[in-house]
Amino acid sequence: MSFRWVPWKILVKYAARRHGFLDPINLLSQLQRFIQPSEFNEPVELLRAGALMHARGLINNRVIQHNLDWVWPFWIERQFDPRDISFIPRAFSITHINLSHRNWTAVGLPDYSDLPIVDPRGLITPFIDGWSVDVWLVTSTNKALLPSKEKHAEQKLSLNNELKIITKVQNSQGFLKSQVSVQLIKSKPTCIINVDASYDEPAYIVIALRPYNPEGVSFIDSAKLNEQRNQWLIDNNKIVEFSRTVDSHHFSDFQHGDVLLQLGKAEQLEGECRVGMLTAAAMFTLDAHTGMGQVSVHIPLIQQNSKTDIQSKPWSQHLKTAAVLKIPDKTFQSLYDVALRTLLLHSSKDIYPGPYTYKRFWFRDAVFVLQALLCTGLIKRAEQALDQFSSRQDWSGYFHSQEGEWDSNGQVLWILQRYCQLTGQAPKTKWLTMIKRGADWIINKRLPSIGDAHDGLLPAGFSAEHLGPNNYYYWDNFWGIAGLLAAKTLFNLAGDTKLSGKYQRAAKEFQHCVDLNINKAGKNLATRAIPAAPNRRMDAGAIGSLAMAYPAQLCSEKDERILHTVEFLLNKCCVDNGFFQDMTHSGINAYLTLHIAQVLMRAGDTRYQQLIQRIAELASPTGQWPEAIHPQTGGGCMGDGQHVWAAADWIMIMRNTFVREEHDRLVLGAGISEQWLISQQTLKFGPAPTSFGDVTVTIEPVSLPSENVQLRHKISWQSKWHSSAPTIEVRLPGQKVLHPKTDENHVFFEMPR
Repeated sequence: MSFRWVPWKILVKYAARRHGFLDPINLLSQLQRFIQPSEFNEPVELLRAGALMHARGLINNRVIQHNLDWVWPFWIERQFDPRDISFIPRAFSITHINLSHRNWTAVGLPDYSDLPIVDPRGLITPFIDGWSVDVWLVTSTNKALLPSKEKHAEQKLSLNNELKIITKVQNSQGFLKSQVSVQLIKSKPTCIINVDASYDEPAYIVIALRPYNPEGVSFIDSAKLNEQRNQWLIDNNKIVEFSRTVDSHHFSDFQHGDVLLQLGKAEQLEGECRVGMLTAAAMFTLDAHTGMGQVSVHIPLIQQNSKTDIQSKPWSQHLKTAAVLKIPDKTFQSLYDVALRTLLLHSSKDIYPGPYTYKRFWFRDAVFVLQALLCTGLIKRAEQALDQFSSRQDWSGYFHSQEGEWDSNGQVLWILQRYCQLTGQAPKTKWLTMIKRGADWIINKRLPSIGDAHDGLLPAGFSAEHLGPNNYYYWDNFWGIAGLLAAKTLFNLAGDTKLSGKYQRAAKEFQHCVDLNINKAGKNLATRAIPAAPNRRMDAGAIGSLAMAYPAQLCSEKDERILHTVEFLLNKCCVDNGFFQDMTHSGINAYLTLHIAQVLMRAGDTRYQQLIQRIAELASPTGQWPEAIHPQTGGGCMGDGQHVWAAADWIMIMRNTFVREEHDRLVLGAGISEQWLISQQTLKFGPAPTSFGDVTVTIEPVSLPSENVQLRHKISWQSKWHSSAPTIEVRLPGQKVLHPKTDENHVFFEMPR
């Protein structure tokens, strides 16, 4: 019998009522009333990810709160401490999830996709979703320096020849420093931990094996120390190697508590735990005379017997074509340099928006990351990702990463156009079929004109998850229009004027429908601002409507509708100069704040500066942003602890500060800070690809021959235009707009001292 003929709803209702539960069928029916009818209620990919996270949360619930005498990760030590600002009561929480310090930083190689992560206290998780290694200092008198329990630590990301996370923790008696990196050892990527320590009485460095990571419990069933006492074999498939012979060694299972409680007892060289909570401690004595010691740990990231050899070019070679930023603000400068490496680290194969929670593909995130790669000259890196897009396009022409998200087609076409504009090339022949199918999908997906309130729009969909439940989001529609305009440009470059004309007409008609709909929504709400969707009141979801101005540029710099939307967001949806997204994220969002800043900068409104400054302040000590930031703790409260989209938007705000396209002209210096100019240092950005060619912008102080009443600067640009020189505007904040002649490559300007 076919399952569809089984009266399963009746059976489920009966079973639920018989056992005293709410009727789940009725409950689901009630939930459906809160969203617009749609083909997909929620992408199955997100449901799967959420289920996995809450499954771990259930395990955390069972394990953590009953064993608070263990040494737990930093987030647990803070979130479970009733005296800490991060404390979250657990009374009715079915799952216990990291909601206060979702912060970690990846280390790795630019040509290798597996990324160990390090938390704010130096806890190392070498394998995705796996166990961790911690570093402690302990004495025979039961004193201990345990980093996750310390309130303060120093951590930074070193950018020299390799990415290296350095964590320093100390108290009145001891000092502990770990340095974590990934290096190739005999062509095998290896996570390397170098530890330096000192203590003012006899003590041990402890390399501790931990059955958890920054998300919570991650099982370890068995481990053993080899006969040479310099290597662990974990679960019969992972190896941890020590540079020194272990001086003392201990295991503990769940029943006997954390291994910290076993350190003074008899040695154990092999251990098992039936519930997967095995802990281990490899102990190395400090020098008896100096009180100092060192040990190195090597963790191969692929099997030693693997025949796969990894080749990775050095960071300097990957970055040799990247636009160089030179500004006096050391924080902004460092964040830009880190962001470039973050993008490279997460784009070795597919584009990933994070090293852990979000290590999966979304077109939405990929497009913003690709924009930053392209706009900073990392063209080849972006091109290899673009070439893979056709494999994700289904038979209907839909670019599928998650079901029910209707922004992807427009975004893909838009970024393909950006590639062609920035490189001065026509689209690849192999892309043309993909482009046509993608553009036709947008046309065919739109709703018919039948006198409905949503005539001509894309159907209700889940869209970007931070906008709310299924609806007819303007975000999707703006991207649809941008995609059709991109298809028009791409086929024009390819010499197909027929298809170019078709998509131009389709885009114009689509824009007309959206404009009518926005005007109607505005009248209903008595506002010129644009809500998230036609039937929504103004709320934080309106952030999605800014896509019309940035990055799609479907409107002028000072479109009243966009500026009214920005005013609403600034007045109602910001916390301490950061955009606070109430829906889903429930935190300050770095990249969405920077979208507001982009719109303000484009409009010549200097309030963008305080938004940029705030996002810089919210960066972690290693120069990263989680997807959403807790407004009280400053830690991550949503998403991945290292969000690549945020890094991409930091790059774009720095780039657009110096140079951006505005349709038929190039705008220079629109975001330059007055403080940078007052510093009397040379400012520089480039070479930066633009729609008109590659440009390097330099701003230099020039002394006046007479009285130094004013500061005089020279702004110059070195260019390699695709064809003829474009119209250039020099728009320094607070200065008169300058219009140099097309044959000029510099102008002077003065400002009060």
